[in-house]
Amino acid sequence: MIWKWLGALLLFPVQMVYLVVKAAVCAVLPPKLRDLAGDNVLITGGGRGIGRHLAREFAKRGARKIILWGRTEKCLKETTEEIRMMGTECHYFICDVGNREEVYRQAKAVREKVIVTSHLHFLQVGDITILVNNAAVVHGKSLMDSDDDALLKSQHINTLGQFWTTKAFLPRMLELQNGHIVCLNSVLALSAIPGAIDYCTSKASSFAFMESLTLGLLDCPGVNATTVLPFHTSTEMFQGMRIRFPNLFPPLKPETVARRTVEAVQMNQAFLLLPWTMHVLVILKSILPQAALEEIHKFSGSYTCMNTFKGRT
Repeated sequence: MIWKWLGALLLFPVQMVYLVVKAAVCAVLPPKLRDLAGDNVLITGGGRGIGRHLAREFAKRGARKIILWGRTEKCLKETTEEIRMMGTECHYFICDVGNREEVYRQAKAVREKVIVTSHLHFLQVGDITILVNNAAVVHGKSLMDSDDDALLKSQHINTLGQFWTTKAFLPRMLELQNGHIVCLNSVLALSAIPGAIDYCTSKASSFAFMESLTLGLLDCPGVNATTVLPFHTSTEMFQGMRIRFPNLFPPLKPETVARRTVEAVQMNQAFLLLPWTMHVLVILKSILPQAALEEIHKFSGSYTCMNTFKGRT
């Protein structure tokens, strides 16, 4: 037994070096990308913002079918028509992911729905093989200024909604040994700011959910997970948010986030920070004292960036 443990102890650093070298080589050499031709993709919050760009990107890269979930039918209908114009089959369902019963009911409807075309052909939506948890809300207020119902809404949609959607679709992915769970998170999950306490808290919870899920899928062949943590993105959701040096740290374009997200899915990348400079933030948080981090927040303007917030809640 002692020799067994000693052997494992000696082998461990060798494995670490091998994995680091492998990752470095993969970063340089072009990776083999997942073919999306057989995938049915479901995107929550798919009617607008990053969700709409994700639908475009998956369609552009050859996804078989795209299913959109959201709360605003007008936006869902517009995006659905746009994706169909691109030549990809697309359907939408009205669904509030913060409502558990509604998620389970609509998930069943997606699996069982039969589409009747203009030529009287019957098409079934079928199994979802890529689930993109993108739906989110932000209220942009301090704790004491936040309405209790608004705080609950953020947690239900941004965090618990992922529990319900994943529970609804993951079992079939495991049966098929084919699936991918994607989470559009935020760098605010790793470094919170004042004035968005509901959003930061929910995203931190969501990040922990995805970390645990990713590890839990290690022994599940064919089923993987990707978590994307972008910096401030220029959508109406965070309209009015201002940092001190916008030229140095410009907001990301939603189409860039969408493109990099789909690429991460195709490369089976577990975690993606956007832009790459956000890795520096993670390192600084782990080595600097709290007082120094507070000064960074004040200097960069993130301490007051939500004071001008006018985004969509």
